[in-house]
Amino acid sequence: MQFLVRIDTARAYELPPDERAELIARERTRGRELMDHGVLRDIWRVPGRRANVGIWDVPDADALEQALESLPARPYAEIDVTPLATHPLTAEANPG
Repeated sequence: MQFLVRIDTARAYELPPDERAELIARERTRGRELMDHGVLRDIWRVPGRRANVGIWDVPDADALEQALESLPARPYAEIDVTPLATHPLTAEANPG
């Protein structure tokens, strides 16, 4: 199941610089792990904000919750999740 996930991490930038740098390094490592496992399919920065949007691919909403909770920046993040469904145009292009 795919989800569009918007994560705003602006609050993390209120941390002292050394704590923030360590948090960002851990977040980057975890993000790469999630990408390697196919959970985080794509990610983009939101220009002008301390935020990103991504396509997450997991079996269900519970698995998404577990993946999001594994993010080191989770305590500082505002997260918005939108479940995605197949669009008829996509279904026509990829008959199953």
